[in-house]
Amino acid sequence: MDVFQQLDRIEDLIVSSKHVPFSSSVMINETEIFELLDEFRSSLPEELKQARWMVKEKQELMEEARKEAERIREEAQEERARLIEETEIIKAARAEAERIVEEAQAQAREIRLEAEDYADERLANLEVTCYKLLEVIKRARERLQGPPEQEETKEEFGLD
Repeated sequence: MDVFQQLDRIEDLIVSSKHVPFSSSVMINETEIFELLDEFRSSLPEELKQARWMVKEKQELMEEARKEAERIREEAQEERARLIEETEIIKAARAEAERIVEEAQAQAREIRLEAEDYADERLANLEVTCYKLLEVIKRARERLQGPPEQEETKEEFGLD
């Protein structure tokens, strides 16, 4: 017997049952209806049972997929947070490196200027000393080229 014939038998049972007075309810023989339902269940095609099993399996797979998607989403958020933190650390390190380089360049510039000032001062002193020495040499030569009888010139230069 196919499913539709069994449904027809259940329907006939309901239609042929006694009506409860003053209501739309009917009195059905409990044993008969349970027998019909058992027959109905046992005659359900195997494909329908497999389909129920497949629906259940699909629901379980969907739940597993949802859990996996949630796990992946959480991992992605953690990775994102880690990368943001790492990026902030890198930015801070770069800023610190730039500050150190600028400070070193400023110190180098200051040291170079101080060295140039020191060298210029030493050269200026040397120039003055050389100029004075040149004047002394010039006067000494002039005295040497002058008359030999000048004893004063010899004494001035310690030429005894």
